[in-house]
Amino acid sequence: MTRRSVAIGAYREGLPALSASLVGGLIAGVVLGGMRSDLQAVEGLLVLVPALLATRGNVYGSLGARIATALHQGLLEPRVSEADERLLRAVTAAITNGLLASVFAAVVATLALVILGRPGAGLATFAAIAVVAGLLSGVALATTVVLVVFAGYRRGYNPDTLVGPIVTTAGDVFGMAALLIAVRTVAVLGGG
Repeated sequence: MTRRSVAIGAYREGLPALSASLVGGLIAGVVLGGMRSDLQAVEGLLVLVPALLATRGNVYGSLGARIATALHQGLLEPRVSEADERLLRAVTAAITNGLLASVFAAVVATLALVILGRPGAGLATFAAIAVVAGLLSGVALATTVVLVVFAGYRRGYNPDTLVGPIVTTAGDVFGMAALLIAVRTVAVLGGG
C-alpha cells in the first residue's frame, strides 16, 4: 500500500463524516441561538450547557468505540435485527451513564453558581432539565451511534473513523434540541 492510497482512503472515509460534523455544528448553533429567551428564563442555565454537551460526546463516543471494537473482533454482527444481549446492555449502560452524568452536572453547576454568588434556578430545576434532556438525547444518540456504526461498517468504512465526528455532531444537535424541549417541558410542568 502506497502513502498516496492510504491518504486517499483516509480522506474518502473521513471527509463525509467531517462534512456532516460541520453542518451539524451549524445546526446546533442555530438551535442555541434560538434558545436565547429560554436560556434567560432559567437563571444560570448557560453554566450547565457545556457540561451537558460534553457528557453526550464522552458517554456515547465510548459506546461507539465499544461497538466498533466488537465489530472488529467479530463479536457483533452489524445488524440491528440481530442485536445481541451485549449490545443491548452496552446501550442501556450508556443511557444510564448519561443520565447519572447529567444529574452530576446539575449538582456541580448549582454548586458553582452558589460559590460564585450568581443567581441560579436551583438544583431541582437544573436536575429536572438535565434528566429530561439526558433521556431524550440519550435515546436519540444511542440509536444514531448504533445505526451509523453498523451502516458504515457494512459499507466498508472503518467505524473508528466515523465515531468521533458523528457522535460529537449528533451529541451537539440532539443535545441542544433535547435541552430546548427539556427547558420548555420543565417550565410548563413547574408552572414557569
